[in-house]
Amino acid sequence: MSVRSGLQTLLSAVLAALAVVAIWPSPASAQAKSAQYLEQLRNRMVEQEVIAAGIQNPRVIESMRKTPRHEFVSPSQVPLAYYDMSLPIGEHQTISPPVIVAYMTEQLDPQPTDQVLEIGTGSGYQAAVLSPLVKDVYTIEIVESLGKHAAQTLKRLKYTNVHTKIGDGYLGWLDKSPFDKIIVTCSPEKVPQPLVDQLKEGGRMIVPVGERYQQVLYLMKKEKGKLVTEALKPTLFVPMTGAAEAARQVKPDPLHPKLVNGSFEEVTGTSGEPTGWYYIRQMKVVTAPDAPDGQNYVTFTNAESGRASRALQGFPIDGRKVHEIEASCMAKGKDIVPGPTPDQVAQLSVTYYDENRAIVGRTFIGPWRGTFDWRRFKETLRVPVSTREAIVHIGLLGSTGELSYDEVEIKGVGVGDK
Repeated sequence: MSVRSGLQTLLSAVLAALAVVAIWPSPASAQAKSAQYLEQLRNRMVEQEVIAAGIQNPRVIESMRKTPRHEFVSPSQVPLAYYDMSLPIGEHQTISPPVIVAYMTEQLDPQPTDQVLEIGTGSGYQAAVLSPLVKDVYTIEIVESLGKHAAQTLKRLKYTNVHTKIGDGYLGWLDKSPFDKIIVTCSPEKVPQPLVDQLKEGGRMIVPVGERYQQVLYLMKKEKGKLVTEALKPTLFVPMTGAAEAARQVKPDPLHPKLVNGSFEEVTGTSGEPTGWYYIRQMKVVTAPDAPDGQNYVTFTNAESGRASRALQGFPIDGRKVHEIEASCMAKGKDIVPGPTPDQVAQLSVTYYDENRAIVGRTFIGPWRGTFDWRRFKETLRVPVSTREAIVHIGLLGSTGELSYDEVEIKGVGVGDK
C-alpha cells in the first residue's frame, strides 16, 4: 500500500475541523446554549470514553462529568477539549487525556477526609477533578508561568480547597505533610525519597516511573515505612524536571528511533497490557501458534463505527538529523469497514511533534479494509525537520471489524546534517 500524500492528510484534517465548526455554537449564541453544548460534549466523553474504559467509581465519574476541561486549555484547543487525547498547554507540557486522569483518580481511592499532594499542576485539570472528592489538594508546579496560570484558573472557577505552589515537586511540600494520598502527573526515573517520607503510613501514591518513553504506572502503598508497589499498566507522561531530571541515568536517543516490544511478547502489571504500549482501547493479546514472531500478537476488535480501538507508543526522533524512517509490520484483517470520517481508517500512523509538542505532520501505512491473511507491510516515511518526538498509532482507529498486528518496527534510514 502507498503512503497517503500530504494533501490527503491535510484534507482529512480540514474536513475534521469543518465538522467541529459546523456544530460549534456561533459567537451570537447565548451563553447558556454554549454551556449546555459543552456539557453535552463532556457527558458524551464520560459515557463513550471514561465509562467505556472501565472506570466504575461513581464519585470519580461524577467529578469527570462536572469538571469543565475546556476551561483548562487554550481557546484554540477548546473544540478538542472533550476528546480523549492529550493537548499542549505550553512550556513543553500537556494536559493528560481524560481517561488517564479518571483512571489515576480512581486508583488513588480519594476519600472526603483526604489531604492530597499533586506533583505537576500543569493546567490544573487533575487538581480540579480531585477537588470535590477530597478535603484539600496541595499541588506543585515547577514551571512558573504554568503554575501561575493554573492558580488563576482554579481561583476563577472557585476551587477553594486547591492550594498551589511554584517549586520542584521532587522535594514535595514538607510543611503541609504528611499526606493521605500523593499523585504524580509527570514521570521520574525513580520515586523521589521526599515523597515517600511525606506519605502517611497506610497512604497511597500513584506515579508513572521509568524512562522517557517506556514508563509504567505504579500504585504504591506505605506499609511499615516502606512502599509496597503494584504495577498497573504502561503509560506515557512528560518527564519530571528539576532534581529528578538531573538524576536521570537513561537518556533518550533521538538519532536512533525505534520501538520496544513490537512483537508483544512482554506484558506489564495487572492490566496484562503489552509493555511499552499505552492508551489501549479494545485490544487483546493473543497467544497462538500462527503468531508471525514469537508466541503473541495483538488483535483489535470494534463493532461500533467511529469508536476508538487503538494502541500507542512514543519515541524520540530529531528531524534535523533523521530525515526518513522505515515503518513495517505484519497485519491481518477481517471484515474491516472504514469509520464515518476520513481519518477513521485501519492503519499504522505516525504523528510527529515539535519541541513544544505541537503536531507538525502525520504519515501512514494503509489504510486497510476487507479481509486478508497475515502480510508484511513496509513504507519509508518522510520526517518533518521540526520533529523532536513521534507517536505510532496502531489499531482500527474508528473502523469496524478485526485487525491483528505483529512485528511492528520503526528505524531511521536518513541520518545526516540539514
